[in-house]
Amino acid sequence: MPKIKTSKTVSKRIINVTKQGKLVRLRMASQHLARRKSKRARKNALTPLIITSSLQKRIKRLIPYR
Repeated sequence: MPKIKTSKTVSKRIINVTKQGKLVRLRMASQHLARRKSKRARKNALTPLIITSSLQKRIKRLIPYR
């Protein structure tokens, strides 16, 4: 059985896999043009998000060994 290729772009965007198997990512635009954003917007951009279950099935196929 051949090995499955891991999608490098997806594996770099997924920062964590929880014990329950949920995938965690960061919000976008956390660093770009940060000085003109409010403090609340910068702080909210750094909070992680759990990916929805409909997308998790697709993404888990792209990162099989994680």
